[in-house]
Amino acid sequence: MASLGIDGLVSGLDTTTLINTLMQSEAVPQTILKNKATAGQTLVTALQGLNTKIADLATLATSTAKAGSLSLFTPTSSSTAVTATTAAGAVSGSVDLVVGATASSKTAVTAAMTAWPDSPATLTFVSAAGTRTEVTAASSSLDDVVKAVNSSGAGVSAVKVASGKDASGAVQYRLQLSSQKSGAEGGFDVFRGTAADVAAGTAPDLIAQPGAAVISQARDASITLWAGTAAEQVVRSSSNTFTDVLPGVSVTVSATTTEPVHLAIARDATAATKVATDLIAGVNGALSLISSRSAATTSTSSTGTTTVTAGVFGGNSTTRGITQRLTDAVLSPVDGQSPSTIGISIDAKTGQFAVDATKFAAALAADPAKVQATMSAIAARVASTSTSVSDRFDGTLTKTITGQQSVVKDLTNRVSEWDDRLAARRAGLQKTYSALETSLSALTAQQKYISSQLATLSTSSS
Repeated sequence: MASLGIDGLVSGLDTTTLINTLMQSEAVPQTILKNKATAGQTLVTALQGLNTKIADLATLATSTAKAGSLSLFTPTSSSTAVTATTAAGAVSGSVDLVVGATASSKTAVTAAMTAWPDSPATLTFVSAAGTRTEVTAASSSLDDVVKAVNSSGAGVSAVKVASGKDASGAVQYRLQLSSQKSGAEGGFDVFRGTAADVAAGTAPDLIAQPGAAVISQARDASITLWAGTAAEQVVRSSSNTFTDVLPGVSVTVSATTTEPVHLAIARDATAATKVATDLIAGVNGALSLISSRSAATTSTSSTGTTTVTAGVFGGNSTTRGITQRLTDAVLSPVDGQSPSTIGISIDAKTGQFAVDATKFAAALAADPAKVQATMSAIAARVASTSTSVSDRFDGTLTKTITGQQSVVKDLTNRVSEWDDRLAARRAGLQKTYSALETSLSALTAQQKYISSQLATLSTSSS
């Protein structure tokens, strides 16, 4: 608050400086509250950052704990015409196959025309399964025919394609008709006329008319297993992908082959090891954050004074508890066996958890089920701990943050109350010193009057 400018009117006192000095003393309790509020907000921010990291860890650990999280396989193929992907349930193995055909849908084009030759424009589609779908357009306009076909549900798409001009110079078009499904089941025939006409055998085949043509036939993809042996077997698919040729393996073909293609599925130890290292890295990240924010810092002022400042998590029981619980989750035995048997331990140099990739891969190769069970158990414990800490409603860290936010809010309110109190105190001091100057001014005036009167008396006496 600005002063009233009463400095030294009568007394010569530096009233502004005097009031400011008194107010500094009066404001000490508020300064203490401000410092507490700032420290509290710093702690809240740090806890929120930790909560986010641990919530991410909970998500990662939950995924890692799933059965089959380490069942990762890499497919290799001797030909680019055959590729494969693996999913849950995949196992190591190999198979030789010959690609006999790739899948295709049926496409046909009509003869060139300027408009549909019949009115009303009616045509009937017969699917590969024998289902008849009668389509009647709003007019003989080819645009209306296209619209009617595409909305008919016949499983066929139509498009109008420019096809030169007729003898009179009128622009002609062909209708290109394509099955919406690939494979033999997408096959169709199309006739001029109603479904009844088709049943009676009186409807002409639209694609058999002069100038019409079949561009591609509907065809299943096919592969032959163990070609040339007594066990030869042909497998067909309406698409170019064959599922579960091997357990958990989908095979996709893109071209025919004359020689057998060797497809092998091998366990990917590198990818499985990465699953373990990612989980341990997540735990290390959370623990490192707690450690760095708990460490005290030392600073030296320009005068040589050394100050030690405690870390924001220093002495915080909640973060200490989190550290202990995560450590136990990683290092506790699983079925009586130490996690070190699969390569998970504490690095003596860094003090952090580490995964020995060589040892982990060797254990995985020797006993995949055991390594998976151990890894799933560790991950499940980490997930349980992380979730109980970071749960948005009941997490221990969440509750601590909520409590600290309440404390900060209360401190902030008390600081605001002190603003009003200090403003009133400053106004009171200013009023007091203003009254002092006024009183001194009145006394000074009286003194001058008395002095002048005494001086008059002295002159009259003379």
